[in-house]
Amino acid sequence: MELTDASQNAQCWTSPLLNIPVHNLRIVDRLGLEERDFRVMKTACAYYRTSSATNVGADKGSLKRQQDAVRACAAAHSLEIVHEYYDAAVSGADPVDTRKGFVAMLAYILGNGARTIIVENASRFARDLIVQETGYQALKAKGIELIAADSPDSFVSDTPTAILIRQILGAVAQFDKATLVHKLRGARDRKSAALGRRIEGNPNWKPVPIEAVEAAKTARARGLTLRAVSTELAAAGFLSPSGKQYGPQSVQRMLEAAAMAEMASGVCSEWEEGAVAAS
Repeated sequence: MELTDASQNAQCWTSPLLNIPVHNLRIVDRLGLEERDFRVMKTACAYYRTSSATNVGADKGSLKRQQDAVRACAAAHSLEIVHEYYDAAVSGADPVDTRKGFVAMLAYILGNGARTIIVENASRFARDLIVQETGYQALKAKGIELIAADSPDSFVSDTPTAILIRQILGAVAQFDKATLVHKLRGARDRKSAALGRRIEGNPNWKPVPIEAVEAAKTARARGLTLRAVSTELAAAGFLSPSGKQYGPQSVQRMLEAAAMAEMASGVCSEWEEGAVAAS
């Protein structure tokens, strides 16, 4: 058997595993009895993000919509998605290097993983223009390609027109977010005035019982994983406000909130002791 170029214009890319250029190749039998194309698919990572905790969960459509768009884009461009990363309840204005899912994806990529990231659209990457552009430039400097499923060329081309369009889309996403926040605040203000009391946030939100928090802390201290802690809480009768088992990320936020509360309590106690001593 011998390997020959499929054509003079065969598309060439860099293999993420071998770190060398690889062409679309044709395998030709020496006897000329068989000839077929041999094409190695380029690999990619999928990145998903939802801004609000109210859009997180198996019964919500945000993640499913993003997955469908990203997977369709990958199939259309002959890309194989090897890993998927998800930042739930993370603001699009947060810098990309502060997001746990994105940081984990970057660690995989820089460890000789895929060199392409696919997102549903530019706003899933970032809703703040500065965060979006600085994040994109940081990825580009590391040789990482970013593709938005709804506009595959917006992050690929660096022509003046492409840059302008990308920045305009980023500015529009930022404006949409600010407009939505303003509308929601106005609605809360009007309803608060009508009810004669201030209302804020998700009306279905309920504080986590202190017993559940203590049980989670105890289980975590025994070395259990977040998922195992969630299972143990459910077995003890501690469920989320929706009546379902707490998810691992909910348990993580629960523990982080408890740790911050303990830290704040300790600081206040030290301040009070210092004030008493000074008096």
